[in-house]
Amino acid sequence: MTADEMRQEWELRYGVMPDPGRVAGGDGNREFTTLSEVEVPALVGPHNYTPDLERIGYPGVFPFTRGVYPSMYRGRPWTIRQFAGFGSVEDTNRRYHDLLRAGQHGLSVAFDMPTLMGRDSDEAESAGEVGHCGVAVDTVHDVERLFDGIPLGEITTSMTINGPAVVLFAMYAVAAERQGFAIEQLAGTLQTDIHKEYIAQKEWLFPPEPHLRLIGDLIEFTTANVPRYHPISVSGYHIREAGSTAAQELAFTLAAGFSYVELGVSRGLHPDQFAPRLSFFFDSHIDFFEEIGKFRAGRRIWARWMRERYGATADKALLMRFHTQTAGVSLTAQQPDNNIVRTALEAMAAVLGGTQSLHTNALDEVLALPSDHAAMVALRTQQVIAEETGVTNTIDPLGGSWFVEWMTDKVESDTEAYFAKILELSPDDTITGGLLRGIETGWFMSEIADAAFAYQKALEKGTKRIVGVNVHSDDDEPELEILRISAEVERAQNARLAQWRTNRDGAAVDTALEALRSACRGDDNLVPVIMDAVRVDTTMGEICGAMKDVFGTYREPPVI
Repeated sequence: MTADEMRQEWELRYGVMPDPGRVAGGDGNREFTTLSEVEVPALVGPHNYTPDLERIGYPGVFPFTRGVYPSMYRGRPWTIRQFAGFGSVEDTNRRYHDLLRAGQHGLSVAFDMPTLMGRDSDEAESAGEVGHCGVAVDTVHDVERLFDGIPLGEITTSMTINGPAVVLFAMYAVAAERQGFAIEQLAGTLQTDIHKEYIAQKEWLFPPEPHLRLIGDLIEFTTANVPRYHPISVSGYHIREAGSTAAQELAFTLAAGFSYVELGVSRGLHPDQFAPRLSFFFDSHIDFFEEIGKFRAGRRIWARWMRERYGATADKALLMRFHTQTAGVSLTAQQPDNNIVRTALEAMAAVLGGTQSLHTNALDEVLALPSDHAAMVALRTQQVIAEETGVTNTIDPLGGSWFVEWMTDKVESDTEAYFAKILELSPDDTITGGLLRGIETGWFMSEIADAAFAYQKALEKGTKRIVGVNVHSDDDEPELEILRISAEVERAQNARLAQWRTNRDGAAVDTALEALRSACRGDDNLVPVIMDAVRVDTTMGEICGAMKDVFGTYREPPVI
């Protein structure tokens, strides 16, 4: 019996229709689609899908569909990197030491909103926000206290910050100098991705072009001076959290990555010189197989474009290495214990998708910053996956699954369609030109808003289901004890900042800020100038304010 005859007999016997994938007699209110509204066939197999074995390949070799390294987790497991930052720097420092003692491999810093916006804690706009969504950093002294007892030349640190990213890098580098480490010893990752701020998260300081200048300066500086440091973590996470589909997340993120490659090339660098130190940051959402397909498709797309469009030849320049965080937007305030299950499944999808490092969200993050207990459960979730499930025993265990390969191809084709649209927007046939035009016209925001609206409608109709929200709900839920940040944190930080301003050399600060304004008006690399300002105790807000004096500020276009 042929494969087609077998399929026909199966469909006739069980009443299964091949398209759009509905089971006869099943739940009539259910749609067999992914979280991104991709129709899923009832069955994928040789009767309707033929995988391209060359495009699947082998791990560690082009096109890297099955993983960026030949041995993957058999050689080394992913890095467990829990995102942490809250309250005072002393609070966060204690959390870091606790996580390191519990087996965490690297550090990841969450900053509060004033820091993310390049403001000092004592500015009027910062009131009520200091220490609430992360840790407050105003001067290099905060960074020194944040990493007290942690040797910065011996650990990798990821810092999630974008608008003032170069300023934070300068503070981190100077803090490491004061610990006795040379700058070339530093390893870690700075997010720095400004494109996704205009697309989704909205934390910018200047218009796009000055931000891109700063990023170009950082690429140049780290390429020459900090060979182990990753200056950009191109971030799709916030795009997905804003409501995008999986294909939108992948397309807009990789497009931003290609734009930074174009930026480096415009500075006279070859992709083989700097692209190996670009990394990516993705969301792992609740639709298990769609997420795995997304990660696998992303590796293949990045490798192909880097080789064919940008002329990269070194294998390391072709690798899409990425960090993953489980989906904060999938967590619910209702029945929060369910969030442990969601996070475990999302973490497993990231691992089966081949992530290089992973953060697992805590069960209470939808309500507040994680409590000590919730943070430890999140850490143990990763450790159980790594130590007990056996998923590290074989490389890409889902590779070759007809459905997984079909999903990988589907996400890839949808992503490529978005690249075509971005290039249509471009006045000069560059990805950068298309990104800037899409930001200017509000096209990216409209695409994400439409996707988010479609998902909300599906929830309201009940065709998409969330346990504890629109199915299996329970009105009698115990109250969860959550972490609360005292107002004393802000008062203490402001008092400390005032004391530092009193004790520093004010003339040296004024000189450093004027030197920075002058450099902004010229074309010198700004990183060393910012580091000089940091060394004389200039604050985050003062440095960013000096750059705003020259670069101006930005207001996004209205989208109707």
